[in-house]
Amino acid sequence: MKCATSRLESNYLQSDNGDKYMTYFDEAIETLPREQLAALQLKKLQAMLTELWGKNRFYTEKWKAAGVQPSDIKSLDDLARLPLTKKGELMDDQAAHGPFGTNLTYPVEAYVRMHQTSGTTGVPLKVMDTHESWDWWGRCWGYVLAGAGVTASDRLFMAFAFGPFIGFWAAVEGARKIGAVMIPGGGRDSQQRLELMREAGATVLCCTPTYALRLVEVALEIGFDISTIPMKATVHAGEPGANVPATKQRIETAWSAKCFDHAGASEVGAHSFECHMQPGGTHLIESEFIAEVINPLTGATVAQGERGELVITNLGRWGFPVIRYRTGDLVRVNADRCDCGRTFLRFEGGILGRADDMVTVRGVNVFPAGVENIIRKFTEVDEFRITVNKVKQMDEMDIEVELCEGADPEVVHEIAMKLDSMLAFRPRVHQVAHNALPRFEMKAKRFHVKLDE
Repeated sequence: MKCATSRLESNYLQSDNGDKYMTYFDEAIETLPREQLAALQLKKLQAMLTELWGKNRFYTEKWKAAGVQPSDIKSLDDLARLPLTKKGELMDDQAAHGPFGTNLTYPVEAYVRMHQTSGTTGVPLKVMDTHESWDWWGRCWGYVLAGAGVTASDRLFMAFAFGPFIGFWAAVEGARKIGAVMIPGGGRDSQQRLELMREAGATVLCCTPTYALRLVEVALEIGFDISTIPMKATVHAGEPGANVPATKQRIETAWSAKCFDHAGASEVGAHSFECHMQPGGTHLIESEFIAEVINPLTGATVAQGERGELVITNLGRWGFPVIRYRTGDLVRVNADRCDCGRTFLRFEGGILGRADDMVTVRGVNVFPAGVENIIRKFTEVDEFRITVNKVKQMDEMDIEVELCEGADPEVVHEIAMKLDSMLAFRPRVHQVAHNALPRFEMKAKRFHVKLDE
């Protein structure tokens, strides 16, 4: 299946089995020439900065301290005159001005939604949305779902227990924008979710990559025939995985469906999505976001095609904006037109990892996603956990693996050998009992670093 390469073609294409899928959410915007796209970004940026000045206390004070004001931003190049924003600043601001901090452009009464970050790295950050910015969230997810081929004829299953973490709340709004049926899966265990998906005829699954694989594991345990669910696509968020080739392949094989990656954050928005031209990378929704890529150590802008930290500015969330926000995510940008017809720039390979996730083991820089890609190629592995023990001057990596029933234990040695050849050192790989490792519905925590003892 291929996306349209001409703007004269229909927004819908037909797959080999006759099903129709959407290729664009807003074709005119997604295929704009890049100079026109830049002009649109500048117009939105200037309007937002003007609105924030004097109303948003956090950014007004930040810009005054830097000696810059909205009228100084006359081009996209001028954006670099504004100071960078770090998550720690927003956290400190909320701690000092609780509960919501000063990054609110309007009175609290104007807000209709409160969500928060997952809190996996510390105290959660509360984020607020007005009617307008929540509608903007829905539009962003419209791009995500349309990129995955979702249409009004689809039935989306949200395998997610809805709580304060923003998770797939905005995907519900995106489904409404597309016109698809949304099937909530909260308040049910995995077996009940599988049964409901089959009963309702779910065609699209929205969940973390980890949970997509967990559902397959449960199906095998209870003898549930997963092929009885008419799934055509899985859309993932909340953690890396759908961009890890071996994990993507495992999901697609298990579900007999196309696996789509997506990236975003509670404080940023749903900013990028994968189209059908895989593995082309994920498209940034450039009509709603401006991306910069910097060296995480020096702050200098890196050249196109070089790996660097994503700095992002959202353009449609005026109630709780982030301007030049350091995401900590590592990306490699390609601004060439995609074969799907979109001119939106792409992050090659999606989010490549996090700058703060890298560890050095025996002089080798190691990213969790790279280790996962190796382990997931062994289909005998049901679950795994990685621990880096930093003891005095010697670093050790221990990997615990759960094997599926009937697997040859010798595969543990094969995993160790493969990791040795790919990483240039041999981690200590151990088999653990079945169901000894934790299972996850939302963000999985498989990578642990222990401090020096």
